[in-house]
Amino acid sequence: MVAPEVNTAVEQQDPAVLAAMAQLFGPDGRSDPYTPARVLRDAGPIHLTPLGHHVLTRYEDCAAVLSTTAWSHAEEAGMMHPTVAPEDAPEELPTSFLWMEPPDHTRLRNLVTKGFTPRMVTRLRPRIAELAEQLVDRALEEGEFDLVETIAYPLPLIIACELIGVPADAYEQVHRWSQDLARGFDHDYTLPAECLTARSAASRGFMGYFRELLDQRRADPKDDLLSALSLVEDRGDVLTEQELLATCITTFVAGHETTANLIGTGMLRLLRAPDQIQAMRERPELTASAPDELLRLEPSVQITTRAATRPITVAGHDFATGDGVVVLINSANHDERVFPDPDRTDVTRYCDPMNPAKKHLGFSLGIHYCLGAPLALLEMEVLLDVMLRKVGAMELISENPPFKPNVVIRGLESLRVGFTPA
Repeated sequence: MVAPEVNTAVEQQDPAVLAAMAQLFGPDGRSDPYTPARVLRDAGPIHLTPLGHHVLTRYEDCAAVLSTTAWSHAEEAGMMHPTVAPEDAPEELPTSFLWMEPPDHTRLRNLVTKGFTPRMVTRLRPRIAELAEQLVDRALEEGEFDLVETIAYPLPLIIACELIGVPADAYEQVHRWSQDLARGFDHDYTLPAECLTARSAASRGFMGYFRELLDQRRADPKDDLLSALSLVEDRGDVLTEQELLATCITTFVAGHETTANLIGTGMLRLLRAPDQIQAMRERPELTASAPDELLRLEPSVQITTRAATRPITVAGHDFATGDGVVVLINSANHDERVFPDPDRTDVTRYCDPMNPAKKHLGFSLGIHYCLGAPLALLEMEVLLDVMLRKVGAMELISENPPFKPNVVIRGLESLRVGFTPA
């Protein structure tokens, strides 16, 4: 694989900006992407990367791009995954309506919404609470444990599997595929060859597995999302098999990987701010709004891309139709122009419905706002409720826990902590 030549205009930029970009997108940026993001944000609202893409650093510009159809998400495959031929994308990058625009996006999202209903999410609360209690009890028995392995991954993994209809004997396999796909969302030119190979194998493995499961559900429907999606209809329109399979994969990876990352990095933030844990003990209702603050601070999806659908100006730069831009969600969510004291964990930030903080970009905005946002927030809220009730002392054992190498979908590799019963 041959990477493109470095854009010559980049050489004219401030060396501090180039160094910050190298840190942000390099290995050093995994544990702390927010310091280099602040350097970029302070230096200006827009910069040019060595790969020739412009990056937006400030909240208002990022929000403007995400909230309008003047910018398309349909070009992400071409911008981020140039090694995948367009004709191979449905099998290699099964992202359903994530990378579509109207009218295809509208049609597909409307159909999926009929299967993935708010009622379906609401009725999961008792099961989430039951599972969270089991996982926290197991953690308390161990005393010292890896929170990522013991709680952060099992909770959303099992809920996602039960929601979609994946049997327990397949949990380990779909978990591995999910991690390989999440790693593969990074730019192809930054990924080792073995990661590209693993992504391809995971995509095709998922497609084959869900195809077999779909055949079973068509013969014997169950009370799960796969069965619901196979039966959904809107004025005679139905999901094609390819659309249904891609939707299941997207739902699983988005509902599993990103929520696990939210739990892991969110708990790291709280353990580093014990006064905020105490605030929730004194005001238990804060657990309902705290997940939004944790996702603002630690967005599971750190960056995304868009392409201009018409000539448009953003951050003082004129974009032609088809020009791409990289939206730095990690920077926008820490923009001090919008969020006072943006790097401080404040579980009260989103608690006042009459005067809420600005909406963070962790779930995107506009037509691409995350369909699974209510489920992710519910899982984190219920877990916080359970931990505050059952756990007395929480101790951070790993002061500098390791992060996975992922740039786009960022999360912890492990997090050693100590729990004692309440």
